[in-house]
Amino acid sequence: MARKASIERTTRETSIRLELALDGSGAATIGTGVGFLDHMLELFAKHAAVDLKVEATGDLNVDAHHTTEDVGICLGQALRQALGDKAGIRRYGDCTLPMDETLVTAAIDLSGRDYLVWRAPFSAAKIGEFDTELVEDFWQAFASNAQCNLHVVLHHGRNNHHIAEAAFKACARALRMAVEPDGRLTGVPSTKGAL
Repeated sequence: MARKASIERTTRETSIRLELALDGSGAATIGTGVGFLDHMLELFAKHAAVDLKVEATGDLNVDAHHTTEDVGICLGQALRQALGDKAGIRRYGDCTLPMDETLVTAAIDLSGRDYLVWRAPFSAAKIGEFDTELVEDFWQAFASNAQCNLHVVLHHGRNNHHIAEAAFKACARALRMAVEPDGRLTGVPSTKGAL
């Protein structure tokens, strides 16, 4: 069964169409109107080994908050939809990822319960025109809608672009591990029988 999902979400603030294929090759076609977010989503797709298409328009005349958060919502919903009952997956994934002077760990549990622990502070308010606080907002929206536990910890780092990029790559690699088929266990990976 193909592990794919398509999400359309329209509000007074944004209009988003997102397609996700979990068993992809890292192909990405991204257009959100927010250059830094596009960059992060492209590298997310590559490192998660998923195919991702995102078309988004939003009230960028206000700022990038609604677009960034709503894309996170849609990506989380798409993941939950594509996983179905989660039978046969590893469920857990983690990655400690270096990027030059930066080191970030991400750990994920596709538990059906949402919780974000974010311990990756930025030293500046912006990366170019992008508000750095939106990185955490994106992952909060994702975790809430994917219904997963996600922990992101910055061990050290100086360059804010590197910190954001390492966080996206580490989350992607952790997710890639968590959604992989587990050849040793069948059924839903929980003693409860459901996630």
